[in-house]
Amino acid sequence: MAGHSQFKNIMHRKGRQDAVRSKIFSKLAREITVAAKAGLPDPTMNPRLRLAIQNAKAQSMPKDNIDRAIKKASGGDGENYDEVRYEGYGPGGVAVIVEALTDNRNRTASNVRAAFTKAGGALGETGSVSFMFNRVGEIVYPASVGDADKVMEAAIEAGADDVASDEEGHVITCAFEDVGQVVAALEQALGEAESTKTVWRPQTGAPVDEDRARSILKLISVLEDDDDVQNVYANFEVDEETMAKLSAS
Repeated sequence: MAGHSQFKNIMHRKGRQDAVRSKIFSKLAREITVAAKAGLPDPTMNPRLRLAIQNAKAQSMPKDNIDRAIKKASGGDGENYDEVRYEGYGPGGVAVIVEALTDNRNRTASNVRAAFTKAGGALGETGSVSFMFNRVGEIVYPASVGDADKVMEAAIEAGADDVASDEEGHVITCAFEDVGQVVAALEQALGEAESTKTVWRPQTGAPVDEDRARSILKLISVLEDDDDVQNVYANFEVDEETMAKLSAS
């Protein structure tokens, strides 16, 4: 768990805040379109679409962009995106999972493979590293929603599995299959979440030194910069001193 938290903190500082807004909006719109195509275009009747819209709003995506993405799904002339998961090993044998939404599997596979190879890693078969991760729901609330005790009580009542609270906010974890009901219960107690998503959480961390950590962060950055890639997860772990150096650089 600690390794995952460290990883997320570093990535928030180094990558998310520096990402180009238009690229973020493009990926959010793609998820909205896929969610709308997979079910009804009404978020009240389509849980995945509802979560996609909620996450888009959390990134301040304009309503017009959201509406266009939904309409694109029902237009019939939009691209058909396939959901693809890639798995492999990065520098130092760190396990990496890449989730993509693509309209060209060959292009995406080639780009992902090239990123792994350039980083000194290797792309593997589906299932080659995912057994080292748990698929869970991750619900994020800002610190302003209440103190740790209040959020913990609400999470327990909602049927969540874990809560991690710090000065930046609260991260609530639940079983993948329970996401819908936990989110609904939390909304009754705490209001709408800042973001809700399903993630691959590593069961254990793979300790790496500073140089390897930098190489892994570079690989993740290259992968996330690809238009087809939606999410990247890795199981590397660094100590507090290394984390401080990475965050400061």
